[in-house]
Amino acid sequence: MEANCYEFTAIRGVQAGSAYFVIMVPLKLVPRIFRFDDEAIPAPLRAQRTLNRARVPAIARYITEHPTEYILSSLCACVDGEIVFEPAGDEGSLKSVGRLKIGMSATILINDGQHRRAAIEEAIKDRPHMGDETISVVVFADGGLQRSQQMFADLNMHAVRPTASIRLLYNHRDALAKLSRTVVDAVPLFRDFTDLEKTSISNRSLKLFTLSSIHQATAELIGKSRSGKIEADDEALAIRFWGAVITNMPDWQRVASRDVAAAELRRDYIHAHGVAVQAIANAGNRLVAAHPRDWEKRLKGLREVDWSRANTALWEGRALIGGKVNRAKNNVLLVSNVLCEALGLTLSDEGDALERAIRGAPATAKVKVA
Repeated sequence: MEANCYEFTAIRGVQAGSAYFVIMVPLKLVPRIFRFDDEAIPAPLRAQRTLNRARVPAIARYITEHPTEYILSSLCACVDGEIVFEPAGDEGSLKSVGRLKIGMSATILINDGQHRRAAIEEAIKDRPHMGDETISVVVFADGGLQRSQQMFADLNMHAVRPTASIRLLYNHRDALAKLSRTVVDAVPLFRDFTDLEKTSISNRSLKLFTLSSIHQATAELIGKSRSGKIEADDEALAIRFWGAVITNMPDWQRVASRDVAAAELRRDYIHAHGVAVQAIANAGNRLVAAHPRDWEKRLKGLREVDWSRANTALWEGRALIGGKVNRAKNNVLLVSNVLCEALGLTLSDEGDALERAIRGAPATAKVKVA
């Protein structure tokens, strides 16, 4: 072993017949020790994807803004150079615990976690005192470029990003996510018929809404982005608004009373889809602003809308594209235009422009709602 080396307390394990090691590395040493492939190298000669630098500041802020709560999963690295493990003993569990020595001339290349590595480097510039905290690193002996590329492919083969709904369900730091959960709990129809885990609802599901859809719609209603501060009256307004909407949506009430299945509503009606929920909130935001004293009474206009998917003259090009429900931003606004007309509201400038585009009509075109 060369005289100069890095030395870590390590645990040795075995996978696929080969040894690997788990070590704890101080954050301040992470940028110094671990490399990632130069993005200028052609993809066939790299063992990693290129660094997406736009992701790094967000991860760094997460670390620095939550110094007592942040959590980082392990990095994975390959060592191309001299590596020696000295077990603490010759028998039992002591054979798997010991000291791992890595020559300083060795190249230690990140196989998984280059964005975390770059974020750690930025975070400790802002908070140097965090440099003594540690991150776990899984270390493999280098098996060449082909083996490193295969490791990257294998590590990411089964990676699945959690759904938007379940991220909202488990996010106790985000005020808007908390508001959405509160609204779902406070509104009986939402509480009983909202899927808290999935972003899309299967054809046979008994649920009518998703948490992510209600979250987006509620944000639209109160006019707040993800980073916006939530006020006490936002919660009261959201609960009151959705309760009033449900009062004026007889078909939703039929689901609540089990007179019709949610799946039947999704099959036959636009209002059983996220594009309509978000459009109702969009129009609701304008309604509350225009009529702060009597907006609840005006929601009766929702009863005048022909929500049937069979009404293709109204919904094709708005909520439907080629007969399939579409919830892109423009589709939400085009459905909102229908609701604004039903509620006696003028169209927004953006809504009016979309209306003229879809109808080839002059400005301030009227929308036939039924």
